[in-house]
Amino acid sequence: MRAGFPIACPGMRIGLLGGSFDPAHEGHAHITREALKRFGLDRVWWLVSPGNPLKEHGPAPMAERIARARAVMDHPRVDISDAEARLGTRFTAETLERLIALYPGVRFVWLMGADNLAQFHRWQRWEWIIGAVPIGIFARPGSRLAARGARAAEEYAPYRVPAEAAQLLSLCEAPAWCFLDVPMRSQSSSAIRDRGEWRPAG
Repeated sequence: MRAGFPIACPGMRIGLLGGSFDPAHEGHAHITREALKRFGLDRVWWLVSPGNPLKEHGPAPMAERIARARAVMDHPRVDISDAEARLGTRFTAETLERLIALYPGVRFVWLMGADNLAQFHRWQRWEWIIGAVPIGIFARPGSRLAARGARAAEEYAPYRVPAEAAQLLSLCEAPAWCFLDVPMRSQSSSAIRDRGEWRPAG
């Protein structure tokens, strides 16, 4: 395994939570703890991205976002990783391709909020992503209705795993996805920035 990358063995069930984490907050930590428990994952990796291609303005410096993420999510089964920067990938599909090749036999599950499901069809090679790894989706404040009408949810409705079988998601062959209604947290990175509570030195 390359230096600086998280360690994982074949057969392990790893959740991947990607994003700019600008900044990380309790909402991220909450869905991570829920993912470990509800999806029966061995670990969760936070993939702190160099930048979000769908956002107009770039995020705070990577080192400061990672430091904040580690302060927010101090958990023995969670790795905070700059794998995308190390791999030189910009889009989720590229990152997944490289990780699947680097970690043969590892069962990856892509984790995201319902707000991302609503716009998932805008992601580069989104159908490839659905066909590559199971996806675990969490309710987000104000996103339930939008998620229900999401193009991805409608087109892949036959592959939905019921919430009561969430523990089996990582063992399913893709395409497979599961939507979980969990107690929601109202925090958002944009609201924290708007309130001036995130002013990294860079």
